Amino acid sequence: MPSTPPTSEATIDRPGMTWFGAFEGADLVARMIDRDFHSCFGGVLVPTSGIAGVTVVAESRGRGGLSSLVTATLEHARARGALISTLFPTAPGIYRRFGYELVADFVTVELPTSALTAVARPATTTTRRATAEDVETIRRLYDGWALAQNGPLSRRGASFDPVAAELLSETTGVTVAEDDGNVVGYTAWNRGQGYGEQAYLEVTDLVATSADGYRALLRLLGSFASVTATTRIDTSGDDLARLVIPSLGWRVRSSSPYMLRVLDVPGALRARRYAPALTAELDFVLEGDFLAGLDGGYHLSVRDGEADCVRAGGAGRVLSPRGLALLYAGAQSCANLRVAGHLRGGDPQQDLDWDALFGGRQLHIRDYF
Repeated sequence: MPSTPPTSEATIDRPGMTWFGAFEGADLVARMIDRDFHSCFGGVLVPTSGIAGVTVVAESRGRGGLSSLVTATLEHARARGALISTLFPTAPGIYRRFGYELVADFVTVELPTSALTAVARPATTTTRRATAEDVETIRRLYDGWALAQNGPLSRRGASFDPVAAELLSETTGVTVAEDDGNVVGYTAWNRGQGYGEQAYLEVTDLVATSADGYRALLRLLGSFASVTATTRIDTSGDDLARLVIPSLGWRVRSSSPYMLRVLDVPGALRARRYAPALTAELDFVLEGDFLAGLDGGYHLSVRDGEADCVRAGGAGRVLSPRGLALLYAGAQSCANLRVAGHLRGGDPQQDLDWDALFGGRQLHIRDYF
């Protein structure tokens, strides 16, 4: 970091990352990183600004410096084409005033490894250790899973290693599940050290395209029961893996909340896709946004799975920025937004149209940044 404020714009050369600093005199007192991601919403990739590395010097907290830093970072993100922004907060209250709201959680769950030995044996699905030839297949399998959800990062682009060499590192085992020669799932795991009650198996990724794929992979993990008493799985949302585990021993060990805000209202609403059978002409007003130029009326037109959104006079339906974030992610219904004070006015009967447009997909995030 420079010890004095730069006289012109400066960058730190890290792919997919742009660093911003706030200064008091000659001192760097806060920093923030805009990460270049794409997130899956409505079955498509939406350009995303992932906010990371937020640090404020203890002696400079409470002086308002973070507001100018957030403004500069998000304006830069909008200029490069990001339509939404997401982050993992240390304190959600700090970021709510900037229009972010909680939409999902990245969690680590744990259960007795012995519970996985009781998973039903799949009829024809088998497992084997992954090789370098499997890397692209694994990436495509994740792509397919992610696009069927709301929220997951694409794991491609500037912020990710294009060859994913770390996937098959010496410290991680990667196992694929196969059925009739086709890969139907994979898991990345780390055996760790030690034995007995204190030992645990760490599972950093677990995705399958069939119930038997999950069964085969979970039974493979269960084979460690004699040496690791506990299995810890990084996951989110309503993980399908839980549906094939017969016990109820799954508990959350740690949780990292995930927040979202919309940066470009028309762009974000146009980018995602909607159910082809739905047709709607909807008006709303955004009120109270931290970023300049976003407040005002909009008209959303949806037809044949696609949407157009333009500036308009608006109507009686008023959304807060946090309400728009929750609606966009499909995290809360309009009825709940009204209760929480993030939606007011408009025809309550039209709430069903809004719920139908944005609901229907599970919320997940599987990458902590």
